[in-house]
Formats: sequence, structure tokens, C-alpha cells
Amino acid sequence: MSRIGKLPVNIPNGVNVTVDKNNLVTVKGPRGELSAVINKLINVTLEDNKVIVWPRDLDDIKNLKSLDRKAKSLWGLSRTLISNMIKGVSDGFTRELEVNGVGFRVATDGKILSLSLGYSHTIKYQVPKGIGVTVVQNKVTIAGISKQEVGSVAAKIRSFKVPEPYKGKGIKYSDETILRKEGKKK
Repeated sequence: MSRIGKLPVNIPNGVNVTVDKNNLVTVKGPRGELSAVINKLINVTLEDNKVIVWPRDLDDIKNLKSLDRKAKSLWGLSRTLISNMIKGVSDGFTRELEVNGVGFRVATDGKILSLSLGYSHTIKYQVPKGIGVTVVQNKVTIAGISKQEVGSVAAKIRSFKVPEPYKGKGIKYSDETILRKEGKKK
């Protein structure tokens, strides 16, 4: 039984949600528009300013054992995808990265992020459309309406120099803790 899938998703003011017959969910809000195709095994309905997600084969809540495994697994996922789209177009998502290391620098020039990370060359990363990147000192803030894209861009930037365990040099998430190792002893 999906505990997350049973919860309805509230639609805030200023956000418009539509569901067509092909299970295409479109969410429009003040920050933009997102859409996703929900699997055919899941039924999406709009009632009283709420989005309700149920498996198609489920007629009664007591017959959960009769559901097939795929419908059970997609139930909570579909509800979370819709919830993230609604939150994205109303509030947006952000992710912060910290750059630690002597001589490590980060700068933006329009949609290009320049990273000097101790390599023989400067890494130039083209920021995708729909994602905003701001740099203040050694902190990089990534913002956008799609949680998936924001997380993907943050992971890509972090992969250029993963923090090492001895001194902690590299790019890390602001809420990440690096497990430190002790160096060699004489």
C-alpha cells in the first residue's frame, strides 16, 4: 500500500493544473510551465482544488492485494512527480554548492560557468536553458522550476572535482558533510 500515493496534492492559488485523456499532466504557474506523461496504470483526477492519484484497477481501498506490482510502485512515484511540478512552478527549487580549496575559483559569464579547480585548464560549463546559476564568493546557487534538472546540473558541476577525504578540497553540496580521514603517521 502506498502511503504517499494516497495523499492528495493541494493546488495553491495562481497554479493551473490540467489532465488530458492521454494522462498528460500540465502545470502552469507564475514561474513557468511543466508537463509530464503519467503511466496508463495510474488514474489522475482533479477534485476541489486537489489532485488525486489512484491506480486504475483499484475500485476499493480494501482490494490493494489484487493490484499488480507495477501499479503499486508507480502510485507513489506519480503523486510525487505531480507534487514536485506544482511546487516548482509556484516556488521553484534551489541547490547550493561550496567550492573549497586554495586557488579554486568560480565565475559566471552569462550562461557559461568558469571553474578553476587546480587543473591545467579552466573548465567551462554551459548552463542549460531554464536553469539559473549565481556565484557569491565560493558558493554556487543553482535555481530552476524542475527538481530533476536542478539536481542533475548540481551533480554535473560537483563531478568536476569531487571532495577528497583528507583536506576536503573540491566541490560539495552545502548540506553535505565530508567524512575526513587521518593522514599518514611517521
